Amino acid sequence: MAEEKRILFEKYEVGRLLGTGTFAKVYYGKEISTGDDVAIKIIGKDHVAKRHGMTEQITREISVMRLVRHPNIVELREVLATKKKIFFVMEFISGGELFERLDKGGKLPEDLARRYFQQLISAVDFCHSRGVFHRDIKPENLLVDGNTGDLKVSDFGLSAMLLPEGESHGGGEEALLRTRCGTPAYVAPEVLRKKGYDGATADIWSCGVVLYALLAGFLPFLDENVMAMYTKILKADFEFPPWFSPESKKLISKLLVSDPSKRISISEITRNSWFRKNFKPPMAFTIDTPIPSPISSPPDHPPSKKVKMKKKSQNEEDVSPRSFNAFDFISSMSSGFDLSSLFEKKPRPKRMFTSRLPAKRLKERLEAAAREMDMRVKHVRDCKMKLQMRKEGRKGRLSVTAEVFEVAREVSIVEFCKCSGDSLEYQRFCEDDVRPALKDIVWTWQGDNNSNPNDDGDDDHHHNNGHDDDDDIVNVI
Repeated sequence: MAEEKRILFEKYEVGRLLGTGTFAKVYYGKEISTGDDVAIKIIGKDHVAKRHGMTEQITREISVMRLVRHPNIVELREVLATKKKIFFVMEFISGGELFERLDKGGKLPEDLARRYFQQLISAVDFCHSRGVFHRDIKPENLLVDGNTGDLKVSDFGLSAMLLPEGESHGGGEEALLRTRCGTPAYVAPEVLRKKGYDGATADIWSCGVVLYALLAGFLPFLDENVMAMYTKILKADFEFPPWFSPESKKLISKLLVSDPSKRISISEITRNSWFRKNFKPPMAFTIDTPIPSPISSPPDHPPSKKVKMKKKSQNEEDVSPRSFNAFDFISSMSSGFDLSSLFEKKPRPKRMFTSRLPAKRLKERLEAAAREMDMRVKHVRDCKMKLQMRKEGRKGRLSVTAEVFEVAREVSIVEFCKCSGDSLEYQRFCEDDVRPALKDIVWTWQGDNNSNPNDDGDDDHHHNNGHDDDDDIVNVI
């Protein structure tokens, strides 16, 4: 008898259970079209609705993980939803938690501890540049890639994000955070106090505790009595084991400083001689780096052997726009599958729209609009192009892909996807540049409730599609 497989949204095979939390389960999965391994976190919406603050936490985690795409941060590939469940599809990290390596083997060799610390600081520095503060940095939230041995920061559920329009994370009373959160042994002294704290300096303290734990095999402030541990943290009262090198002790002494105003900054850390030894900055993402997309990414690898898929000829792929199947169209455009209507109070920049122009003509309009916005245009194939701003932004030049899909002869869909550059600039690009430039050819924008002039308000055909919500994961033999 053939092995039973579970298929999610006709896109992912769902495998073994990897872990269980209070409100979520994480499964191993495989993307059918590419064969890529993924981790799928499933959260029940009924749990979210009942738990105070859970809605805001999930919304924040999604928003944060869209902003922080970095080689040393676990990638959120996409978020899917039905009436009852939310699905986080994430990069699968096979090496497990860094905590497990400490728990089994104790302290790490100094060179390996330094490498992990370098990658941790690179990831945290990137987060801070986006106005994101993790607030729960600890070895349990640091994963190790089983293939490359690289560190990956995970779990942004307790993170904080300062919005760009406030420009407040540079300082001032309004920039201070006030929520006491994190794991006690890793939390900064200022978080324990009742006054506000700066998220960046608090993260740096936690990085210092992690570095100490990597080199020592135990924590600097650990005590069976929680209040005694808090007292040690508030005073930064700790001792070095005899095997610590003088250079590592100097750095940790600057990281674990009780007064956050006197604590070393990330820019100073990256100039430290101990830190810089054999330091290899992570490779930056460029316009030629493909970004996985829920719908538009072409397979880079052969399809899974378990699922038979008809392949197009090279000529057909280059000349014709790729088609949307009905399920993709419904799951992308229906509010029943769109998280924005469920969680986000403010409208977010839209990245997909439908048009009644033929695909070829729509592609020509896109190219003309891009040139008017002073963007370079590079054709990937006939109905997919890469667009790059000529002007430098906060994180280099903004680069996006725009691809046209054919739903029917009279209906086409355009999907935008950021390749590189600043995520906030990308959102402004979608709202302030793309929408006005193309308003005369757009029929509906994804997530806009009243954009369709022919909509009679009955969405049942979108939500159910002939089956109830319990059939979201279907069994096939």
